Amino acid sequence: MSKDEYGVLLYYKFASITDLNSLFSFYHSNCNSLGLLGRVRLSPNGVNVTVGGLLSALEKHIEAVKSNSLFQGTDFKLASSHHPLNDKVAVECGFTSLSIRVVKELVTFSSYPLLNPPEVSNAGRHLSAAEFHSVLQSARQLMKNGSPTDDKQLVLLDARNLYETRIGKFHAPSVETLDPGIRQYSDLPSWIDDNSELLRGKHVLMYCTGGIRCEMASAYIRSKGAGFENVFQLYGGIQRYLEQFPDGGFFRGKNFVFDHRISVGSSDTSIMGACLICGSSYDNYSSRCRCTHCRILVLVCDSCQKHRMDFGSIPSVEDGELATVLDKNDLKTVCSDSKISSQLPSRNAPRKLRILCLHGFRQNASSFKGRSASLAKKLKSIAELVFIDAPHELPFIYQSCTEAKNSCAPPSGQHAPPPENCKRKYAWLVASDFGGKVEADWKIANQPFDPLQYQGQTDGFDVSLAYLKKMFSEQGPFDGILGFSQGAAMAALLCAQGDKLKGEIDLRFVILCSGFALPLADFGQKPINCPSLHIFGSDPGKDRQITSHTSRYLASRFEDGCSVIIEHEFGHIIPTRSPYMDNIKDFLRRFL
Repeated sequence: MSKDEYGVLLYYKFASITDLNSLFSFYHSNCNSLGLLGRVRLSPNGVNVTVGGLLSALEKHIEAVKSNSLFQGTDFKLASSHHPLNDKVAVECGFTSLSIRVVKELVTFSSYPLLNPPEVSNAGRHLSAAEFHSVLQSARQLMKNGSPTDDKQLVLLDARNLYETRIGKFHAPSVETLDPGIRQYSDLPSWIDDNSELLRGKHVLMYCTGGIRCEMASAYIRSKGAGFENVFQLYGGIQRYLEQFPDGGFFRGKNFVFDHRISVGSSDTSIMGACLICGSSYDNYSSRCRCTHCRILVLVCDSCQKHRMDFGSIPSVEDGELATVLDKNDLKTVCSDSKISSQLPSRNAPRKLRILCLHGFRQNASSFKGRSASLAKKLKSIAELVFIDAPHELPFIYQSCTEAKNSCAPPSGQHAPPPENCKRKYAWLVASDFGGKVEADWKIANQPFDPLQYQGQTDGFDVSLAYLKKMFSEQGPFDGILGFSQGAAMAALLCAQGDKLKGEIDLRFVILCSGFALPLADFGQKPINCPSLHIFGSDPGKDRQITSHTSRYLASRFEDGCSVIIEHEFGHIIPTRSPYMDNIKDFLRRFL
């Protein structure tokens, strides 16, 4: 390589950085003095760098970085390339300027707080390109020192996004390859959680573009404990593998890269990708065509672009430049083709969240749906709300005039409406003296209504649990539960069950409105591990049913770092005006 050639440098390093300001100053000074352009990301946990410039300048940068003991053992991946043009590809990839940022995470591993964030120190064992190739070549050959052995099945796990795997991936006839089909890297933890049984007890060989994504993902798999210990990752990623095996080895197609090169291939010129419109072989993302609905990159060949149906233009995600976009109407006639539709995310295809809604005590699905109409309307673009009645049917009761100022009794000389003309009321939890038998007519309450009656309604959980298992089986899957008042208490009890309900009631999140914790053993002393949104009134006395202190205590029972609290100035309601509605949407968008 001539030192006057242009090149691209990639490297990352996980390490504890105590002085981010000094490191920021170093990169700002060094990169500008050497004329380097690209992205530098700094966090308290390390650095992630992709920069381009003259090869001679990149080599000087490497020497300067190596002088800092922090970067001992860093793998600097340097490759020659063409000079970036000032086009939309270079702009979108950030190769027309220098961007240095301090971030929380080097790579965003999850879009919502994880219950047990992975420690990169627990990452899978690194395999060199030669070792990785050897394992694939003799998948069941015994290897020493903790390497894969023939007593457990070997699987390949691709840690990249769907649009990357469409144009290239590893293929070994004797080894199962798992392609999560995710839209973005932050979807991978959910895929791992949902498909953990595909990995349990197996030797998992992971790979990605340059290695950094495997560091976090392999640590996350290993954090699951027994049965997930044997995780290995390709050191240096696909880039190092193709350098070692220029004919491609077990890798087919091209390696998608996040710079102006777009993709890097081997001497094998076979094409894996296909045009979304006509289905012909094609693997060039230079047109930056995207689906308008989910923004994922899609492949559209030159011919179809020339004669395509109308395309629109919208700003690209980061840089505000215009990118070509494929409208969903253009997909109507082609998505039935399995080869073509495989370009769109399978599990993570754009869809609304499905949320099961649990009403409060002495309510029903119909009344709760009516009270939540404004909420449903404002969430209609991202969520579908499903309402069901609780299993415990309650009797029709009213208080006599002598027992309550605001009597529910029929006026003097009149009769209560026939029960068949009234909508039944239900509960998730009932008092210990609840007989379960519903009277056919109205009856007078045997005591005044007690605003704290919910504290004594602790029976009937097993019946409600069995009922909800049936609902999840027949009407699911559901992404989460929204519970109001007693419905929130019931939802919290489900969360407290932990892994006991896995496979029957799987929840990605809960929304608890005017919720409360019941004095049951299920809550115990162990924090509840489930992403949660808690909505309740902030002012004492505004919510006359459930005090703010009670709801705040329920929120405290959830794991630190995975709960969000929205306090409002209203009463026993779910607020739908700004800024509360914006906060609710922000929470839900984490799971889209």
